Amino acid sequence: MNGSTDPAPAPRPLSARSVVLSLLLGTHPAELPVRDLVRLVEGFGVGGSTLRAALSRMTSAGDLVRTGTGYRLSERLLERQRRQDEAVSPHTRAWEGDWETLVVTATGRGPAERAELRTRLTGLRLAELREGVWLRPANLRRPLPGDLDRVAERLVSRADRPARDLAARLWPLDAWSAAARSLLVQVDRARRPADRLAAFAAVVRHLLADPVLPAELLPPGWPGAALRDAYTEYQREQSGQVRARGGRT
Repeated sequence: MNGSTDPAPAPRPLSARSVVLSLLLGTHPAELPVRDLVRLVEGFGVGGSTLRAALSRMTSAGDLVRTGTGYRLSERLLERQRRQDEAVSPHTRAWEGDWETLVVTATGRGPAERAELRTRLTGLRLAELREGVWLRPANLRRPLPGDLDRVAERLVSRADRPARDLAARLWPLDAWSAAARSLLVQVDRARRPADRLAAFAAVVRHLLADPVLPAELLPPGWPGAALRDAYTEYQREQSGQVRARGGRT
């Protein structure tokens, strides 16, 4: 499956909202003047009137904040940008065999609260071994949010089974790898700016689901680094476009 040469599926066209978000999420700081946005989105087939309508809706929805000359991402989406940046350039450390473990101890929570906690733990790249027990190799240089102490007990453990087998049980590594290879084909074949933007938006979403495991726990030929390199090169290309089309220094 990993060696498939089947054509990658064509990327779905991005809406005006998605184009604006993709541009701002890839810009640091995440703010652009209106005149720059107008010039930039033209390259992706978004007209001025469509952009103005999208900006108005996004501001009302709390996606964007109006500034003196343009728009910036809201705090909620700045947090998304931070997660995206970490997915592209994760902060890791040498793994010594320990596993970061959280045991959920809170009781009496409703379905919505349980679902929210699952989403948070998954976003922290933890995986559920069994109900209420979440873990991952302790190779990430990042603190866990302090408020998790109200609902879970933190432990450091050692696996009593081969660590590579445990990782394969916790994460769908073969499926992630196959999808990453398909995305690499897709971005290589995309030529139009709108197609490339859509393809790399899919790359970022996929990187957010990368468990970022130690190399010794990964299957042979893991394509995570290649996918990150491809996105980093595209981000560099887009930063040049922002400066060139926006006339920024």
